Amino acid sequence: MEKEQRTYDATVEQFEDVQDEQAQEEQVQSGETQQEEQDELALAYEKIAQLEAKLAETENRLLRLHADFDNYRRRVRLDMEAAEKYRAQSLVSDLLPILDNFERALQVQVEDEKAKSLLQGMEMVYRALVEALKKEGVEVIESVGKPFDPHVHQAVMQVDDQNYEPNTVVEEFQKGYKLKDRVIRPAMVKVNQ
Repeated sequence: MEKEQRTYDATVEQFEDVQDEQAQEEQVQSGETQQEEQDELALAYEKIAQLEAKLAETENRLLRLHADFDNYRRRVRLDMEAAEKYRAQSLVSDLLPILDNFERALQVQVEDEKAKSLLQGMEMVYRALVEALKKEGVEVIESVGKPFDPHVHQAVMQVDDQNYEPNTVVEEFQKGYKLKDRVIRPAMVKVNQ
């Protein structure tokens, strides 16, 4: 029985040794598995960080693109409004010399009845032309007696006249015109020093 007990004890020792070896192997494998899992987890976190950075960059680009598009739409709308508002500008610019010629012709003094009737017809055409321009938003720039404004006046002469305040328009040589709020042609004026 003793022999059997020793055999049993030896077998148990071998079994325990095998179990210890298996446990050590499992610990080593478990440690390797944990290390592999930690490495995979670190790679996953790194990938997540890269994707979050890429997402933030894409969102930023999208916001900038959206803002650029809004600015573009606003500019186009303003350009269209300005084009509509000032659509008659080139026509008005072309008509201003004609208007000047009409004004010069109407200043002529005539004695003949035929010439008077012709002058009266020209005056009717002139008034109709002025009225049509007013409907489009054309206004005459008031000058004489007003303070000189370089935005609406073009000074071609200066005088020293005691009857006027300094920097005041004394005489108008050519009328100036505005289309709504835009100066089409500045008034040519003589300014007091």
